[in-house]
Amino acid sequence: MNDKTKDFVTVAGIDCGTNSIRLKVSKVFADGSVEDVVPRMLEVIRLGQDVDKTHRFADDALQRAYAAARRFAEVLKEHPADGLRFVATSATRDAQNRKEFEDGIESILGVRPEVIPGTEEAALSFLGATGSVPRRGLEAPYLVVDLGGGSTEMVMGGDGKSAPATSVQSAFSMNIGSVRMTERHLRHDPPTQDEINQASEDIDRHIDEAFAHVPAGKTRTIIGVSGSVTTMTALVLGLKEYDHRAVDGVRVSYKDIFKVDNRFLNMPRAERATYKTIHPGRIDVVGGGALIWNRVLTRVAQAAKLDHGQVIDSFVSSDHGLLDGIVLDYGTRLLND
Repeated sequence: MNDKTKDFVTVAGIDCGTNSIRLKVSKVFADGSVEDVVPRMLEVIRLGQDVDKTHRFADDALQRAYAAARRFAEVLKEHPADGLRFVATSATRDAQNRKEFEDGIESILGVRPEVIPGTEEAALSFLGATGSVPRRGLEAPYLVVDLGGGSTEMVMGGDGKSAPATSVQSAFSMNIGSVRMTERHLRHDPPTQDEINQASEDIDRHIDEAFAHVPAGKTRTIIGVSGSVTTMTALVLGLKEYDHRAVDGVRVSYKDIFKVDNRFLNMPRAERATYKTIHPGRIDVVGGGALIWNRVLTRVAQAAKLDHGQVIDSFVSSDHGLLDGIVLDYGTRLLND
C-alpha cells in the first residue's frame, strides 16, 4: 500500500501475551488519530502455561492460541485491513518450541508472529498509553508500567522541557508477571504468607535491576496499563462488570488500590470467581498481578521521595497500552511508506 494520497489506512494489530491475546482493527489517520473499526477483542488463552518451568509451550496452550487465531481470522475476513501485525511477547521469547507456534499462526492468519524484545514492547506500550495523556494535564515525567502475564515493562518519558513528555528516555523489561509469579510462588489457595513473602522478594530483586536502567525516582506521574491493573481499578471503583471506558484515565489512590489488592491476593479462588468484574481467565492469577503492582507502586513512591521529595500517592489507570501502540506505530509507518 503505497498510495500517499490517502489520509488514513486500516490496520489490524494482534498482541499475543503470556495470558491473553487481543485483536484491534482501526483506521489510523495522518494526524495520528485512531478510529476503531470493530471493538477490540480479547481472549484468555494462557499461552504461557508452565513456560517458566518447562521453557516450552504446552500442547493445550498452542491449541487454545490457534483456536483464537481462527476466530480472529473470521473477523478479519469481514473487516479487511491494509496490513496486519502480529506481535508476541514474554512467553514466546522464552519458549524453545516457538517455531511450532509461529508456523501454526502463519498458516491461519498469513502473517508470521514478530517476537519482539522487551525494549520494543516497552516503547510500544508507552506510545499507546501516552497517546491521550497530554490532554489530561498530568505532570511529566511519566512512568508507564505495563504489567503482563510473563513480563512487566517500566518505561520513563521525558520531562516535557528538555525532552518531550511522550518520548521514551529509558526502558526495562522485568521477567515477572501475574502468571509467572503465580506459578512460581503462589501455589496454595489462598497463598500462604510465606509464599507471598518469597514472591515479594523475587519481585523486589527484579525492581532493583529495573531501577538500575530506569531513573524511577524522577517520576511525577505513574500510568498503569494491562488487564491486571485495569481489573484491580475496576474493583476499586466497585464496578459490577468490567467496563474499559470506566477505568480509562481514572486516578486511583494508593490507599484504595492497596486495600483491594491485598484483599484479592488473600482471597480464595472460589470467592474471586463470584466477581464478574474479573475475566474468568484471570481469576487464578489476579492475586499475583496485584502483588506485583503493590510492590512497583511502593518502590516507585519511595524512589521519588528520595529523588525530589515528591509524595506520590496515586496512579493513573489506562486502558491503552501495547495493542494501541502496535496499531498506531504500524499505521503511521504504512502511511509514510
